[in-house]
Amino acid sequence: MVAPKSLIFQLHQYWGVVEQLTRLSREHPAFGLRTLEQVITQYKSKDTDINTVLGSLINAEILQSINRTNDYQLNTLVVDFVRGLTQEHELGLSAVLKARVDAIKHATSQVLRGLEDSDNDLLRSGANQLSELVRKIAQQLSQDKLAIFEIAELAKSADTNVPIERRYREVLEVYDQYVEPMNEMMDSGLGGSFYPLLENAEFTLDRVVEMLSIRGSLYQQRLAIRQIAYQVKDLRYQGRIIAQQCADNLLPLREEARQHNQLSAAISKQISAVRKKGLARGLEGNGLPMWKSGRSTKVQLGNEVRELMAEFINFEPSTIPFPDEEIAPSSPLISWVDEDYLLKQLLNALPIYNLMVWLKDNYQYLPDAELLRLYHELVRDKQWESILSSNVDTTALNTVYVTYYPHEITLLDSSTVVKENVNAR
Repeated sequence: MVAPKSLIFQLHQYWGVVEQLTRLSREHPAFGLRTLEQVITQYKSKDTDINTVLGSLINAEILQSINRTNDYQLNTLVVDFVRGLTQEHELGLSAVLKARVDAIKHATSQVLRGLEDSDNDLLRSGANQLSELVRKIAQQLSQDKLAIFEIAELAKSADTNVPIERRYREVLEVYDQYVEPMNEMMDSGLGGSFYPLLENAEFTLDRVVEMLSIRGSLYQQRLAIRQIAYQVKDLRYQGRIIAQQCADNLLPLREEARQHNQLSAAISKQISAVRKKGLARGLEGNGLPMWKSGRSTKVQLGNEVRELMAEFINFEPSTIPFPDEEIAPSSPLISWVDEDYLLKQLLNALPIYNLMVWLKDNYQYLPDAELLRLYHELVRDKQWESILSSNVDTTALNTVYVTYYPHEITLLDSSTVVKENVNAR
């Protein structure tokens, strides 16, 4: 037996897992252990073990084992509860709705019998039954409305490459099997049963309130009957609104599917006639329109554009004071270096035991950033061999101190040829 407190607590702890399993239950009535582990891993807390979550859901009877298999299914109470909170309902049966509406007649007759026989117990029982039927009918109508809205949204957002008869198949089935029977039942004429039964129940309850007032019954009893009458009146109004909303959502899609089928059939028939008889005989020129109807188009500015233009007309630029001009210190932005001459000078000075010190001694007038750039480029040059020292050294440049591992520059085996090429340049 389900323990209510434990079930509610586990729903609070693992709501994300249960909500996802409820969504998957539309397509999978049962879940294997592998599927459950994947869902739990994706939606559980980071510091929670998978086996702990699975064991808690099974112990609270949120997950129930299926006989003769190792699979599990969600508790039906949990499914209805979660779908009710997330507003993801399954479409009910129109026959169930019709049976509940017909049961209003029996409950109303029971109220009348209790009033005529002065039997308060029978009157109270019939009124409570009528209230419960009204509540269930209102709940089913609200759930069915949300389910129909979701079906229409899924059909509209489906892949357009799928044929329209497949995309709108569920829409056509829902309209034929639910919306049309519901419209027939809620017809205010002779063919409908919803409005006459509710109107009769409303009239009976008003009569009961009047008779109880004459007899001097308790105020609480009269108040209870009056509240049920208000529920019946509200159900009449809500039923008409919900039926209209469902028809307004599905009817355009249904007509679109039917028109598409008729148009496709006509086009296919005409193409078949052209293929068999040729264009001259298959396509009759008399049936084609030889004129066009003109249609004038007017463009009018909206209120938003008018308000924006009015703001532009009355626009006054704000004055922003500019800062005073300051004299910046003059310093050369570009340091010119004759790199060809530097390479020739470096080759003539090989070997060099510390390239940074050599650059500082020969090109001390250059900025520190330029000296560091030359140092890195010369170290990577392939004309000579660069050897990194294992000892740390510190050299003072113009504005900064540089701590580094010095590079020693020596000649390669073919350095003589390179040196002659540089001298020739």
